[in-house]
Amino acid sequence: MAINQQHLLSITTIITEETALKAAQVSNTITLLQEGATVPFIARYRKEQTGELDEVQIRTIEERLAYFTELESRRQTILASIEEQGKLTPELRGRIEVTRQKTELEDLYLPYKPKRRTKATIAKERGLEPLADLMAAQLVTSGSASEAAAPFVDQEKEVPTAEAALEGAGHILAERLADDADARAFVRRLTWQQGIMSSRVAPDHKDQVTKFEMYYDYQEPLKEIPSHRMLAMRRGEKEEVLRLSLQAPLDEILVGLKHRLITGESIFKADLEAVAEDAYKRLIANSIEVELRLQAKDLADEAAITVFARNLRNLLLAPPAGGKRVLGIDPGLRTGSKLAAVDETGRFLEHVTIYPHTGAGRVQQAAQELLRLVASHGIEMIAIGNGTAGREMELFAKETLAGAGRHLPLVMVSEAGASVYSASDIAREEFPELDLTVRGAISIARRLQDPLAELVKVDPKSIGVGQYQHDVNQTMLKKSLDEVVESCVNFVGVNLNTASWALLSYVAGVGPALGKAIARFRDENGPFASRKELMKVPRFGAKAFEQSAGFLRIRGGKHPLDNSAVHPERYPLVETMAADLKVSLEQLTSDPALADKINLGSYVNGDVGLPTLRDILEELKKPGRDPRKQFETAGFRDDIREIGDLEEGMILQGVVTNVTAFGAFVDIGVHQDGLVHVSHLANRFVKDPNDAVQVGQVVKVKVLSADAQRKRIALSIKEAETGGAAVRKPAQAASRPKQEPVATVAAGGLDLSAMERAGFRVRR
Repeated sequence: MAINQQHLLSITTIITEETALKAAQVSNTITLLQEGATVPFIARYRKEQTGELDEVQIRTIEERLAYFTELESRRQTILASIEEQGKLTPELRGRIEVTRQKTELEDLYLPYKPKRRTKATIAKERGLEPLADLMAAQLVTSGSASEAAAPFVDQEKEVPTAEAALEGAGHILAERLADDADARAFVRRLTWQQGIMSSRVAPDHKDQVTKFEMYYDYQEPLKEIPSHRMLAMRRGEKEEVLRLSLQAPLDEILVGLKHRLITGESIFKADLEAVAEDAYKRLIANSIEVELRLQAKDLADEAAITVFARNLRNLLLAPPAGGKRVLGIDPGLRTGSKLAAVDETGRFLEHVTIYPHTGAGRVQQAAQELLRLVASHGIEMIAIGNGTAGREMELFAKETLAGAGRHLPLVMVSEAGASVYSASDIAREEFPELDLTVRGAISIARRLQDPLAELVKVDPKSIGVGQYQHDVNQTMLKKSLDEVVESCVNFVGVNLNTASWALLSYVAGVGPALGKAIARFRDENGPFASRKELMKVPRFGAKAFEQSAGFLRIRGGKHPLDNSAVHPERYPLVETMAADLKVSLEQLTSDPALADKINLGSYVNGDVGLPTLRDILEELKKPGRDPRKQFETAGFRDDIREIGDLEEGMILQGVVTNVTAFGAFVDIGVHQDGLVHVSHLANRFVKDPNDAVQVGQVVKVKVLSADAQRKRIALSIKEAETGGAAVRKPAQAASRPKQEPVATVAAGGLDLSAMERAGFRVRR
């Protein structure tokens, strides 16, 4: 919606107050957003204008701008509607114009909103509004209510008695009270503060055991319910296992409403008390309950999405193994294991299927094929999917390599989302002639090389690092996760000559259409030699170049700065720096010591300040650097492959695969992630599990318990830090050849949405 300058100034003032930022920071950021600048671009290349706001702050401004723009649009519609009815008083206009809440705005509009035929409208048609006004005035103190209502008895208008007249007038007053913005705000506030959410088992499931059993007879203050419990109860209600209800503080609400309606003694006092009760029970209670349950759901969604987004960010920024030749293995038992070799850039080379687990007769052939692929393609690392037969394949590969005198790193990679990618349009475009399972093996290999570049091809919901991702607001979830992917891609930067169109689409200012256009142009014309050549791509205009160029890298290109995060708009500035140092641009970008000789203060001018200059200096010291952490792996025990191999007290290494509100799930190599409850994450109080661990982090854990039948594993990081029982030796260690340690890297996690769903009971 287009918004005039007066309203925009007002919105800017409100956001400044809300965020406690400087007015210039908010105003300049809004201007940049309205000009079409992307959040990553603003955060990275417009620091002088924003006062060095980070992406979170800029997105907050963006979200509040959208909220207040929608609010303003709705405000103008409501004002026009009430004015058209001839009921817009100066006082009402004033209240409507100052409100900052959509809920309050709708409350103010409610009395003037077109309604269906109600008991109140029927009473008005019967001529009872004057009686309602008389009752509301509360000026008559003598006689009786029936006597005062007698003149309104009219058989033709279906008002046969004084009592019927009083009842009809009461309906009018009840609707007025129910439509009163202040009365609704009072009920809403009190219900939120003191309301109790109750959950009961549905009669049909009373004697059944379900995953919602802990909620069969459960209640908790509405405003205190954690996200995962609220979403669990709502899912139980959706599946018709639970019945939910909100218990409001009825007595206090009725006292408050009566106090608002009754101003003194009159002959209508008893009738007005009944009106207040009728207004709440018939007209207010249900709508406020629906509203507050939705509000609680929205808050639960927001919390769950925040957890999901944080986990996704940590997962996408997992350290890459880098440009290694990798053999990806998608393990299988009866159907065989698919092996796919890729080169340093992720280009597919060859695939085979082996059957090492279907009988002794096929083991030798499988070993020969594995060794052939390793030798013929110069394989440097092996990535093994961590699903079915993953540990069996790991052992087979280790023993095969060791028997041939080869020692390559074997890395367990999460398969989460790999099947989704294999059947996706992107996978079909990349490998139209290959089977789904072969595509999966290629994806596993590429995930090891660069998790970010490969995982952007998968719907984030399929990666499995969230809670109740299918229950939360899907529009909000998609927006949040897309923002995370965009942020990560632009934080790391993208190799323009090797990136898939899917990865390119997340670069600031690009999008899917231009991403495909870039990839198509590259296929038809060969690698890009410079960033400037982007302008030759069809429909790639100046604005897209401005937004994206700084995030796209060209290794070995014509211009030395094309492999850095220095924006092309600052190339002349860096060239001036090189000239002042009396060196070439190539020398300046290849010798970090030269950058230390630059006096930044002498280059401050116009729109270039110290923030931009400091960023340029950092790039000159490490052009094209990858900001992700060092690649790290965790060693899995050879003798620990199933839950039954676990013993209480063991100290093991694992990888965090999912972080939730109640703890973290850790892969220790037994096909079932173990849970580290929040109370066992650290030797300190942990309110937010993400403050203690992150998805992809290698951790040391102690086994607290392991139930093979129920597939429950309880772990502790806290106790592992202080030591544990001695771990047992491999059963056949003496007869085994010396082998390289098996490693694992997180590239996803289990789709477990709550501790209860994982089979754990939690004492609360």
